This record gives sequence, C-alpha cells and structure tokens, in this order.
Amino acid sequence: MEQVKINLKINGKEITVAKGTKLLAAARRVGIIIPTLCYHPDIKPTAACGICVVKMNNLGGKYLRACVTEVQEGMDVITHDAEINKVRRGILDLILSAHPNDCLNCFRNGECELQTLAANFGIDEVRFDKLKQTEPIDDSTGAVVFNPEKCIKCGRCLYACQELQNVHAITCINRGFNTVYLPSADELSQSPCVDCGQCITHCPVGAIHEHDDTQKLIDALGDSDKYVTVQMAPSVRVAVGETLGFEIGENITAQIYSAMKIIGFDAIFDTNFGADMTIMEEASEFLDRFVNKKGVLPMTTSCCPAWVKYIQEYYPDMLEHVSTAKSPHMMLAPMAKTYYAEKMKIDPSKIFNVSIMPCTAKKNEITRNDTMNSSGYQDVDVVITTREFARLIKRLGIDMLNIKAETCDSILGEYSGAGTIFGVTGGVMEAALRTAVNSITGENPEKLEFTDVRGLDGVKECALDVAGNEVRVAVVNGLKNAEPVLEKVKEAKANGSEVPYHFIEVMACFGGCVAGGGQPYGTTNATRVKRARGLYSEDDAIELRCSHDNPEIQKLYEDFLGKPLGEKSHHYLHTHYEATPKYKK
Repeated sequence: MEQVKINLKINGKEITVAKGTKLLAAARRVGIIIPTLCYHPDIKPTAACGICVVKMNNLGGKYLRACVTEVQEGMDVITHDAEINKVRRGILDLILSAHPNDCLNCFRNGECELQTLAANFGIDEVRFDKLKQTEPIDDSTGAVVFNPEKCIKCGRCLYACQELQNVHAITCINRGFNTVYLPSADELSQSPCVDCGQCITHCPVGAIHEHDDTQKLIDALGDSDKYVTVQMAPSVRVAVGETLGFEIGENITAQIYSAMKIIGFDAIFDTNFGADMTIMEEASEFLDRFVNKKGVLPMTTSCCPAWVKYIQEYYPDMLEHVSTAKSPHMMLAPMAKTYYAEKMKIDPSKIFNVSIMPCTAKKNEITRNDTMNSSGYQDVDVVITTREFARLIKRLGIDMLNIKAETCDSILGEYSGAGTIFGVTGGVMEAALRTAVNSITGENPEKLEFTDVRGLDGVKECALDVAGNEVRVAVVNGLKNAEPVLEKVKEAKANGSEVPYHFIEVMACFGGCVAGGGQPYGTTNATRVKRARGLYSEDDAIELRCSHDNPEIQKLYEDFLGKPLGEKSHHYLHTHYEATPKYKK
C-alpha cells in the first residue's frame, strides 16, 4: 500500500513527510532541533514537560507540543522565535525551582539533559522560590540508587520500568507539583525491581543512578597486599569509547587493555573467555536435556542476572527451565582464584577480582547465593559499570585516543568470536548453536552465522535443522517480551502438548548487553545497532569463531576442569536458583 504523504511548512520551508509523523521528527529531518526533556525515542511520547512547544502560524498562533502532534496537511509551523523561547525559558525556570543546585556533585554533571538545556537558554539563576522535595534517597538494592530530590517528573523512568520492561518497581502518586515518582513498595529492594537499570539509562537527570563502587576498586589498587585482576564484558569494548572520543560502536579492545595496565591492574583477563566457558557448559547442558532427555525443555539461558531475578520473582514455578550455567564473569572469576592462582603461585586470598560490566544487575549477582563463592572466597569482589569505568579513565587523565595498544593475559583472556557476540541479543543463542552442532555432528556448521536469531525484533522464533534434528528456538529481546513466550510454554505444559521451543535466550535489556543499564547515556536503536555491529564485525574478522575451538579453553578443561558438566566444572561453573515471588502472574 502506498504511503500517504503530508505537505507542510516548518519555519517557512515546505517539506513532505509520511502521514503519522510527529512534528518533532519532521523538524529533525530538515535539520531543526526542537528542545525536549521528557521525550525519549524508546518511549511513547507523553508531552509531560512542555519544552517542545511550537506555534501554528495558520491557527492563530496556537501552541502545540511537537513530540505528540502528528503532521497535518497545510500546517505552517514556527519552531523558534522570541515568544516560544520565552515560554520554554519559563518551563525551565519552574523545573529548576524544584531541582537542587548541586551539579558539581552530581553523577550526571556534564551529561545531564536539564543542565544542557539550562546552559543553552543562558540560565544562570532561578527566578522562582525553591521547592525542596523531601523524600529520602533509596539505596536499598545496592545496584540502583533512587534520589527523588532530583526528579523532574518527566515520567521516563516509570515508562521504562512498566512498559519497556514489564516490571512495576516504580510508581507515581499525586498530581501537578505534588507528583512524586517512588518505588512501588516501601523501598526499591522490596519492590519487584530486577536491577536492570533501564530506569537509569532513560532518566534525563541524576535522579536515578548506579550504586558507585569505584572507591572499592581504587582502595584495592592502593593496597600492596592485594593482587588486583580485571575482566570486561563483551559489550563494554564497543560502548565505553563513545564517551572518550571514539565513534559509537567502535571496538577499542586493545586501547582498553592499555588503560587497564596504566590504571595498575596486576592481571588483565577478558569476560569473552568466560563466555566461551559458558557455551561449553550451557551447550552441553542443552544437549543433555535435548538428546539425553535429562531435564526439562525448553531450557532458557542464564547469563543475564536481571532475567534470572525476573523469573525468580514473576515465574518461580518455571525455574527448572533455567540453565544452571553461571554467567561468563562468574565463571571466569573462580578460575582466577584457583586455576590461575595455582599456575602463577599466587595466594588466592590476596586476589581481588574486578568485573567491568554493562549491567547494574551484575552488582547484586556476585552475592546471589553460596555458589558465587565457589573458589573458597567471594569469586568477584566488585563490579563497576561501563559508566564508572569511563569516569575512572577520565579521572586518571588517560588519553585513550593516543595510547599504545596492548594485549591481555592469555591464560584467561584468549577468546573466540562466539564469546564476543554474547553482548548482543541473539548472540548467546548463536554461540551455543555453533557448539551444539559440533557436539552432535563432530564438525562445525558450514555457515557459522545463524542470522534468524539476529536483529531487534522483540521475539525471534525459528526452527533449525541440526543433524536431522529439529531444534525450535526463541530469542527474547527485552523483558516485556518474556511474558508471552513464558505463557506459551506454560499453556503447552498445562495442556500436555508438545513444547513450542527447545531453547530460549532471554536478555532483559532491549538490544542485549550493548544497551545494558550500566552503558553510556543516550542509548537509542541507532546506538544499539552500531554497538552490535562492532561486535559482529569482530566475530567476522577473528580467526577463532567457536568456543570449543579456543585452545586456552581446551587447555583449561584438560589441565583443571576435566569435562563440561563434570564434577569439578559443576562445582565452579554452575549455580542454583531460589524462588522469591513478589509479583503474581
């Protein structure tokens, strides 16, 4: 069907756009940026703030909000003039009257949308009396910090939590100036919060931020009695650079290794190696369930702690479907305090393991249960997000654009392309299928790319022929898409019919870890695509593309672990789950 076109004028310029286009988008197509604050491309526009008001030249100067107004034939729109700017300035003055003047002490200093707008409008003082909000800071989860005093009532956190994630940890009470966004329970830790951090990435100001653990890392680096190791998740390498002068999605692995050496880490590993370990265990577990009928189907992935917490709280009766394989960084960490310590003759009690993750949920994963101490010590000592890592690099004055490229420690650092693509939705599934095919046939797939599981669709379903066996898989992209898939499985089980899938990947954050709650601010679909491309490009270029072909993985099993799903690997690399129902389905 041919798309209907609409003709209109914006600032005197005639343009043609598709019917249904919002004025905000129409203006941007001709290079005109209308200021926004409550708007985010991930979220259905609400017109809550009013900053985006524009004037209709042919409707008696009527004001409309550009984020929610669809173009109409013959519109004559003015986006900027003295009167409009005065209205926008008044809105900003009202918002600032209820906002603390502590930019220099704020996590978002220099990256705050409100701060940027105030600077653009030349605001150097607040014209109205200050209205102090008195709700206390909520740091109860140890991952996500909620500071109502800085809230500007835009509603982006609420929509991210409830609509994007289908988690109802944040609610809204009262109206007008009395509106307050708060946890849906007495504190965030008592709510159904899964620590995903999408409220943080969608908040335009510093009202919600990660629990900062950077000082723990700095203290460890300054302790001569500690041997400090570091590992970074796959998606960190294609995200942190955009805050340090690189292009969005540019893979700067070698420069990150260099920065880690300058910072002073004693050993540098890579979570991609842990991802290869995860595939060895998870693919073996899937085949044990699928071929040997040991365990229920479908089996779901387990590397996303926000997803694990979601199923613990929302679907506790389905925990038997979750793989017992630990996430990649939780597999690598005990190897550092056992296998690596033994090889390097280091006292494991002195090893301090640091994980740099794109995810706020990883902060709580490290103490989830007793299996996270499988080395005899706490396996991961501290998690910092990509944002925390970027701030540390800037604090130490490291010029990432001009430092010499370095390598990591090969013992727990060499990785495959399969490990790299863990950071994008569908990547875990694709990596596991490469190894599953090899396990069944004894050969790698002729075509290593399983393109049916790639892309940003909310749910990707396909049936694959693996050595004559039909394997039905689903890739869930974002938590809001988990419910229909899980309900489909529950319905089949209740009816005694064949399960619709054999293997399900779930990533809590839309786009996968490239868009995790700890990644740089400003994530949109465009940045998701570019960061994903950075990971797929490395997979395409690297010689080693399957986890089971990694020689350091092979050596680890030969020298230390034995075999996948063996007694030793089960102790160090697997976990268990406990039901913590908070929300009845």
